[in-house]
Amino acid sequence: MSEQKKLYIKTYGCQMNVYDSERISDALAPEGYSVTADENEADLVLLNTCHIREKAAEKIYSELGRMKQLKLKKPEMQFGVAGCVAQAEGQEIINRQPMVDLVVGSQAYHNLPEMMRDVAKGQKPVDIDFPAEDKFDHILRSKGKRKLPSAFLTVQEGCDKFCAFCVVPYTRGAEVSRPAQKIIDEAKHLVDQGVVEINLLGQNVNAYHGQGADGEWSLARLIRELAKINELKRIRFTTSHPNDMDDDLIAAHGDTEKLMPYLHLPVQAGSDRVLKAMNRKHTAEEYLKLIERIRSVRKDIALSGDFIVGFPGETEADFQDTLNLCEEVRYGQAYSFKYSTRPGTPAADRDQVDEVEKADRLKRLQTLLTKHQYEFQLSMVGKILPVLLEKPARDPGQFVGKSEYLHAVHMDAKAEQVGTIVQAKVTRTERNSLGAEIVK
Repeated sequence: MSEQKKLYIKTYGCQMNVYDSERISDALAPEGYSVTADENEADLVLLNTCHIREKAAEKIYSELGRMKQLKLKKPEMQFGVAGCVAQAEGQEIINRQPMVDLVVGSQAYHNLPEMMRDVAKGQKPVDIDFPAEDKFDHILRSKGKRKLPSAFLTVQEGCDKFCAFCVVPYTRGAEVSRPAQKIIDEAKHLVDQGVVEINLLGQNVNAYHGQGADGEWSLARLIRELAKINELKRIRFTTSHPNDMDDDLIAAHGDTEKLMPYLHLPVQAGSDRVLKAMNRKHTAEEYLKLIERIRSVRKDIALSGDFIVGFPGETEADFQDTLNLCEEVRYGQAYSFKYSTRPGTPAADRDQVDEVEKADRLKRLQTLLTKHQYEFQLSMVGKILPVLLEKPARDPGQFVGKSEYLHAVHMDAKAEQVGTIVQAKVTRTERNSLGAEIVK
């Protein structure tokens, strides 16, 4: 074991980046690095970046500029940039900010130990290749009990859809699925660490087609196999594409008890004209029929979605189509954003909607989505729900957990109940959470 050093990771963006940051710390643990929450005491600072938002690269350069003060206080401190901005910018990051010691793309974290040895020799390595191998094959998993009873597990990466607004195909590469047995082995390892809920991750997770012992497996087949792990109590998956929601996966929501009744299924817009311009390859009507089929097998399922308002060329009539779709689906939770240009994507060069109009539409959409979310949460009041207790809340004696529908639920509990599923009667709804009492 090398001399003990401190690693500080700042994670931006999606849940897959959260998972990747954990694997980065696992990759560097054998090199003597332990994670710290204090950037000031770090020997190595890594920014695990996201490229999904406008001017993402400039924000990272700004953050590196701020961190120059750390370098002045501790000249031996090393800096690295990881993730999707690293993948997109490569050597340019070091050219613009020479304080950076290494740049590692989203598919090369298994090479970090070797890269750190190169840094020790005075080199500034850049690795943004897309290797065919599983990037986590050679990373030793951390041992001991995990802090939280819920964990992410990547099963698929990349995207072949090429939506006109999205940089993921360029920063994460083509769709690649991990072999089924490796996922099952990692799930069992997580369960051995005390995990009782696993959230399967992928840019298009329901496009999963990993190799199994008897041929290619679908996501539904993988979920059913994971459900056979006795100590694993809950399974979730995110993020899905409507075009990859096949009959078997729909059926799994009805026949696999451990698969939670919550589905994040982004539609992005309710106008067929806008959907075509986005290159989504589905219509609003096809999406609504899909929702109808899903609800026919699991009537209580909570649906979540993503929306972009003000996409280039969107008219008021197009926006009204989006509002109408939301009224029909009535999402339990949803995320909405103003369209912002992503350099290198097809939509970036198109005629843009006025920013004032975008802001007005976003406000109107969020008002409607918030209303539906509140109504869904209000429908939980008085019901008894199984809640996975995860960690202490702010108030003394209070803990927070997750319902089957992914609600945050606050209640009085005992520390020894963390990691268990308790029956709780919902007594109130807050803006983004529920309050409950444990039923004895």
